[in-house]
This record gives sequence, structure tokens and C-alpha cells, in this order.
Amino acid sequence: MIDELVCYAVTEAESRQRRFGEKPHPYRTAFERDRDRIMHSSAFRRLEGKTQVFMPGVNDHYRTRLTHSIEVAQIGRTIAGVMNLNESLTEAICLAHDLGHSPFGHTGEQVLNDLTASVGGFEHNRQAIRIVDLLEHPYPEFAGLNLMYETRLGIARHHGPYDSPEVDEFEEVHCSLEGQIADISDRIAYNCHDLEDGLRAGLINEAQLKNVKLFADAQAKIGAPAITDGAVRNTRTAKTIIDMLVSDCLQASKKAVGQADIRSVKDVYKAGDKLIRLSSVAGADLACLEEFLFKNMYMHKSLQSINKEVGKWMTGVFEKFCAEPDLMPAYFQKLVSSEGLKRTVCDYIAGMTDWYCLSMLEEI
Repeated sequence: MIDELVCYAVTEAESRQRRFGEKPHPYRTAFERDRDRIMHSSAFRRLEGKTQVFMPGVNDHYRTRLTHSIEVAQIGRTIAGVMNLNESLTEAICLAHDLGHSPFGHTGEQVLNDLTASVGGFEHNRQAIRIVDLLEHPYPEFAGLNLMYETRLGIARHHGPYDSPEVDEFEEVHCSLEGQIADISDRIAYNCHDLEDGLRAGLINEAQLKNVKLFADAQAKIGAPAITDGAVRNTRTAKTIIDMLVSDCLQASKKAVGQADIRSVKDVYKAGDKLIRLSSVAGADLACLEEFLFKNMYMHKSLQSINKEVGKWMTGVFEKFCAEPDLMPAYFQKLVSSEGLKRTVCDYIAGMTDWYCLSMLEEI
């Protein structure tokens, strides 16, 4: 498989490797091991109980951070495979991209950022690096998952419209193309899947979307009026938008890589701009859908009413553990001396699922 990769794909032979040396595995590549370590981590399992848009348990059909991450990985592998890039590295970064999210989505992130402002704040991409480098501890020899350098770089450099990573440990301006695929796959996935979930929940409706070009084009492509089942129509519309955007991304990215005369991973790192991209037309169409979802769905009064409560919930839990750190598990109590009280309490709360955080609130 490695021999089939293009010259600017990340390979194990040219990798900057792991922070702690390990013997090669007899039948798995280093990046396959990274993917597996992420999938087997407790932080990954807890994504099942973390808000994507709707709180887990509200409806079995809505996405969680876990199902979203799996869907991002599927899109990412497709793009990487067609472009002859490292699929295992792409999948590892895709699966890990949301590990650092706190309970209650972006609202929970903002609350933790405010509560820890005096010690550097909170940002979920930085938190994801803390998780894979420190907080996960399945190995007695070292803290963290000991991931390959390029996997960690892709996680740290993850960036989207609602992300503002501030990790400064890495010298590269950009991550690999595999990491850039994770970015675009995330953006495609959450917009299309939030659209589907929003329609299913009745927060938005098809009439409101008539002037959103991506939606109108997709419905025309599937012959939407003939599909009488609303749920089926919405699902097929979302899947068609994904297909349209992925196809556009492949064409635009191949063109960008060719025009930049990329011949190595180092060329990717120092390129003037990201090379995995949408065309200007598709990018503008996706931005239009994003703007629609922000105004009509994410800011919907039914979601905002819950968000107002989140601040009270998380502040109460945070203050309780700061006052009584011995209530945290032993591993986190030990971290206080090296990481500081507020940062450690933040680490503990950020790892909670939505419902576990609420159960802690009830207890206190």
C-alpha cells in the first residue's frame, strides 16, 4: 500500500516518529496503530455522550460527537484514497479531531474558557492534544497515547469556521494533506448532518431553504418532489450535498496541488495556503448553508434556552471541584501539583459526558 502513495503523502519511513521510541508492530503500520489507539481510548468512547447539536438521549436519530467523528472519518478516507494519500493517518486525525470537546458543545467550551481565563483559557483543539499527550494513560511506560508526530500535528492544526486553535508547539505553518483532509471533511460532515438533524427536529423546514443553492441543487438532483417520505427525502438530500462537495473538493485539491508543484511533505508544510480545498463557487455555496444554519438553527430559541442553563450548570460543578479537589478521581488529584488546580479541574470536567456532568450537579 505504501508504494502506491504519491510522493507528498506522509509515510512511516519519512515520519518524525513518536516522542517515545517503540518497536514496529509485526502487521500494523504506525499510523494504523495511532488510529486504533484513538478508537480504543476512553476519551473517544465518551464522545457518544457529548452534544453535537442536540443533547444525547433526546432522540436516537440525532448525531453525537461520536457518530459525527465516524462520519468525518468516512469522508476523509474517501478523499485520501482517491488522492493516493495515507488513509490511516487521515482516519486517525478525523477520529481524534473532536476528542477535546467539553460537555454541551461550543457553549460548554466557552464557559470553561471563561472559568480558566486566568490560567490560559480553554480551547478544544489544545485540549485534544492534552488528551493524547497526557490525560489518556493506558501505558505504564509513558503518559498519553504516544502518537506519531504527524498525527499530533494534524490534531493541533485542526481548524474550521468555529475553531481558533492556538497551539504553538509545532513549527509547521500547515499540517499534512491528510490533516487538511480532516478539516474539510469535518466541515462537510457537520453542515450536511446538522441540516438533516435540524429538518428532522423541525427546527428548520424545507421552505426556509429554498434560496440555499446547495439544498436546492441537491433536491433537484434526487427529484425530491417525488419522494413523499420526509425523513427519506431529507437524508437523501444531505447525502447528495456531501457527494457534490466531496467531488468538488477532489477536483479543486488536485488542481491546487498541481499548480503549487508539490513534490514532498515539506512542500506541503511550507505552502502559502492550504491545498485541500473547495472551488470558490462551492466554497461560497457551503458558506451560504453555514450562515443559514447559524441564524436559523444554532440560534434557535429552543437551543438557546438550554445554552443559558449550561453556564450555571458547569460553573457550579467547576467551583465544587476547585473547593474540594479530593472529590476527583485519584489520577486527577495527582495532576494538581504539576498542572495546577484550575487546569486539572478543567481537564476533568472537559472529559465528562453531558449527562455525567448533570449527575455531578445533582450530587453537589
